[in-house]
Amino acid sequence: MTIVLETRHLSRSFNAIRAVDDVSFSLHKGELLALIGPNGAGKSTCFNMLMGQLKPTSGAVFLNGENLAGQTPRAIWRKGVGRTFQITGTYQSMTVAENVQMALISHHRRIFSILPYAHGLYRDEALGFLDLVGMRDQADRPCAVLAYGDLKRLELAIALSHDPTLLLMDEPTAGMAPRERTALMQLTADIVRDRGISVLFTEHDMDVVFAHAHRIMVLNRGRLIADGSVEEIRNNTQVQEVYLGGGTLFKPEAGASRA
Repeated sequence: MTIVLETRHLSRSFNAIRAVDDVSFSLHKGELLALIGPNGAGKSTCFNMLMGQLKPTSGAVFLNGENLAGQTPRAIWRKGVGRTFQITGTYQSMTVAENVQMALISHHRRIFSILPYAHGLYRDEALGFLDLVGMRDQADRPCAVLAYGDLKRLELAIALSHDPTLLLMDEPTAGMAPRERTALMQLTADIVRDRGISVLFTEHDMDVVFAHAHRIMVLNRGRLIADGSVEEIRNNTQVQEVYLGGGTLFKPEAGASRA
């Protein structure tokens, strides 16, 4: 299988605190990989190093075989990495379509030639991405009136607007109702399958993780303590101890299947 993302001995220290400690893993093309762990495990620090917001203390990050060391978030984005955030960040005064158009304008390097006709640039492309996430019928609504679940879907459309090969999703279902969580992750799983995108996501909802991830990694105190299939992680006693206090991990209902 083709390796899209690889980290080698990735570490990050803040003075005496080692937030990420010697983390090595790979993510393959078309894989939906979950990164889980208790609060403070180092998940966000790891994400920020992958996207260039933080420089590793040691180790390396490779995208399609290229070392990303020292590259800016914008440069990494242009190489085909998209990201969604735990807290959505859209232009509330703009419409749904205009938010996606702004991402497309940046992608096509038209940011310095957009006035006064930006509203007409790449609208058809924007509508296509909105159709992909089931929001084309809301294209002309202002973002300020959207429900939170719709904002999350819009953020996904924005992240997909430059056709990334890798998508980083930081707690994509945070703040959403259970039904919205399931719908968003099923949508993500469908996009992974249909477009061959690789996805690395963090998530606290174990139902979401076990229902949709192809593989799961577990961080604890900055170290990678487990990496395996859903069943392997569910039955891992060390994971049960550090992540759920020794309790039994989620078991699906009879007849349930993973996307």
